[in-house]
Amino acid sequence: MSENLDRRISLVLTFVVMFGFWVLLSAWAISPDAPGHFNAIHISQGLAAALLTTYLSRNVIFDLSRKWHVKFARAIPYIAWELWQIVLANLDVAWRAIHPKMPLDPVVVEFETPLRGDLALTFMANSITLTPGTITILVEPEKGKFVVHAIDRKLAEPLIVDQTMQNKIAHVFMEGQHDSSA
Repeated sequence: MSENLDRRISLVLTFVVMFGFWVLLSAWAISPDAPGHFNAIHISQGLAAALLTTYLSRNVIFDLSRKWHVKFARAIPYIAWELWQIVLANLDVAWRAIHPKMPLDPVVVEFETPLRGDLALTFMANSITLTPGTITILVEPEKGKFVVHAIDRKLAEPLIVDQTMQNKIAHVFMEGQHDSSA
């Protein structure tokens, strides 16, 4: 019974967040030149979009049985860290683009992570691809294996050597060496 209640609460929370996000984006889009985003047609479209998103992501967003609140709290500092990495990588790629010799040393690297969960692997692949100068080519979920292209060996080394990104994502999703630290 408790699991069923958790599932219902999870679905309601997901729907509320999705619809709230739609309202936020709609309110942001309102301008004096384009009033009327909150009429019945637009609200019904927002409700339909939130319902569809809730259905499609029912096992991903708010899964109360999987400590979603801990993962969410751990994701906030990770996202801040990732945004900083994106800024640094943008500056690095911009410097390479304007440098007269355009110093590039393209490389394809393979590495394995402790990550196995679909959401954790997706988070990792997207984090790599969002960081300028690197792109995820392949993910093998059963091995936690990634194949990544980088425009320079220096950009790929942190993925292989210190594995900061992998460790941070493992901590967020409580996988690998971070399982016990809940």
